[in-house]
Amino acid sequence: MEFHKKLKELRTKAGMTQMQLGAQIGVTKSVISYYELQERIPSPEILVKLAAIFHVSTDYLLGIEKKSVIDVSGLKEEDVAILQQITAYMRKKNKDEISGFVK
Repeated sequence: MEFHKKLKELRTKAGMTQMQLGAQIGVTKSVISYYELQERIPSPEILVKLAAIFHVSTDYLLGIEKKSVIDVSGLKEEDVAILQQITAYMRKKNKDEISGFVK
């Protein structure tokens, strides 16, 4: 997915308006709109701010890294362990479905 689409998707999933996002990173609503319309490219400093707000890597924002990351900060170790077990289960289930071994 391209940066402009990814930015809009992350912003809307977070329930933020262009104005709210702009205020958080120190730009206007218009600048966010330009990013989402592919009329401007953010500076490296803005990319870092966006990544921090959405808890993703800059590589993910730029489409270099394909996997998304779940921010588990603030969770207890046992909660993280449960998420890891769920993730492993879902990967196996999806792999089995793709392979035709659906139960």
